[in-house]
Amino acid sequence: MTGGRSVDKRARRIIWIRRFVQTVALVLFLVLLTANRPANIAAPTAPVSFFFDLNPLVMISTWLATHTFEGLSLLAVFTLLVTVVFGRVFCGWFCPLGTLNNITGSLRRFFRRITKRQEGFSRWQRAKYFVLIAMLAMSATGAQWMGVLDPFSLLYRSLALTVLPILDIAMSSAANVIYLSDPSLGALHLRDFSEPIYRWWQDTVTATEVRVFSGTGPVFLIFVAVLVLNLVRNRFWCRYICPLGALLGTFSVRPFLRLVSDPEACNSCGQCTKSCPAAAQPELPGKWLATECFGCWNCVDSCQNQALDFKWTLPVKSTSSGTMDIGRRRVLTSMAVGGGGLAMMSMTPQTQGITNNPQLIRPPGSRPEQDFLDRCVSCGMCMQTCPSGGLQPTWGEAGLEGLWSPMLVPAIGWCEFECYACGQVCPTEAIQPLDLKVKKKTKIGLAVIDTTRCLPYAYGRECIVCEEHCPIPDKAITFLMREAEQRDGSVLTLKFPKVDPDRCIGCGICETKCPFQDLAAIRVVSAGEDRNPDNQPMLSGGGDSYTF
Repeated sequence: MTGGRSVDKRARRIIWIRRFVQTVALVLFLVLLTANRPANIAAPTAPVSFFFDLNPLVMISTWLATHTFEGLSLLAVFTLLVTVVFGRVFCGWFCPLGTLNNITGSLRRFFRRITKRQEGFSRWQRAKYFVLIAMLAMSATGAQWMGVLDPFSLLYRSLALTVLPILDIAMSSAANVIYLSDPSLGALHLRDFSEPIYRWWQDTVTATEVRVFSGTGPVFLIFVAVLVLNLVRNRFWCRYICPLGALLGTFSVRPFLRLVSDPEACNSCGQCTKSCPAAAQPELPGKWLATECFGCWNCVDSCQNQALDFKWTLPVKSTSSGTMDIGRRRVLTSMAVGGGGLAMMSMTPQTQGITNNPQLIRPPGSRPEQDFLDRCVSCGMCMQTCPSGGLQPTWGEAGLEGLWSPMLVPAIGWCEFECYACGQVCPTEAIQPLDLKVKKKTKIGLAVIDTTRCLPYAYGRECIVCEEHCPIPDKAITFLMREAEQRDGSVLTLKFPKVDPDRCIGCGICETKCPFQDLAAIRVVSAGEDRNPDNQPMLSGGGDSYTF
């Protein structure tokens, strides 16, 4: 190589530019995450789905599952074009999960007993391509599960549903302790400093009371495992598992910008191997793996003999780089595994349309169930923006295919009558954006009265809580005036609630506000939802009230 010092300076300059871009991208991701705060009227004005719009994995898998680009952003094409030109720089420069993996990997020097000093290429790095093929095969045959392993969905879901609530609880507990104990030094009170910080946290980050989400323990453990595995192998997730990395690797077989080496200048010191987070074989002249390289420039900077450099090369020119041979049989096996996953997910009465889960209440604007599952990437954006916290991740209610997808749990929170944010922030339009007027008339379920628990029916006590909180202007809950005999023989005229199924939209506030906190006397079920013509209750006779 010529101009060794200029190569060194350029490499260091590019590395610092990369670190700056990584920092900006991670901060932007966190800013957009906090901008997707619970809303009472409209969705956040910030482009909170920006990272998902850039994600070609979401675009391609959703297209395979739905055969349409409706609701998807073609910004993902830009990501693919950048990859064709520069290689997998999206992974090395822009991916926020990759940046977190980098940060965690930098701690490896404190754990020398469990880390290797030099990590060369491993055949197991082919595993991510098999994961990608299996997932795409599932999408193409009607089972969308890409959101479970998509890095943006994984990161957003982990932060929004687990990390932020943990931090929120910690902030609230610390602020309460400081406020009640009020440590002071003369005229200086610690709570004079803690309270403004806590108010800023609530106003800027959470914008709501402390909220938690059910069934998210595995979400948090997976996130922690992704980070901790960097102590075993640097960028473990990116090397071995990430399907987005595999997709981008497929598009970077012959990038315009390639690593070239000078065999005569190389003294086989192994410094480039140690510094390469992708194990892309920079130490082997003519066998550098473009599909694995993050374009971080660490190898160029680490080479003391200036034997390495990135050069512009036309893609039509034959390459002297190595190849990632994944094998035809392994490809077919991966496709078969994907088909087996589809079969496994389809072996439930609910998936086959034989029955409907009464607890599976989807947000307003949700598409018919199979179309919804074909689009939903379980990112958690709709759950985070829900002002009442009623949108919760499913565990088994929607089967394996619907793992961590959103459902309304009225025992926790209701669908705010004046809010339509969930459909506005959904990155794939699994929840369609509705006009507020349309949303207010969209039925997502139906309230039913349990007469064995309802106070007027079961105990002869006055209660009008459900009717008071019903947000429908002409009230979906009304009363029948009936006499109820008391223990002493006296007779009281009480108001017995009844539900009008033509007016009830299933918002769930009646269940949330019911005096029974263990099991509400009025509960919302999925029956009557507009999105499913087969899940409609049969109305017979002249009655218009539903009771158990």
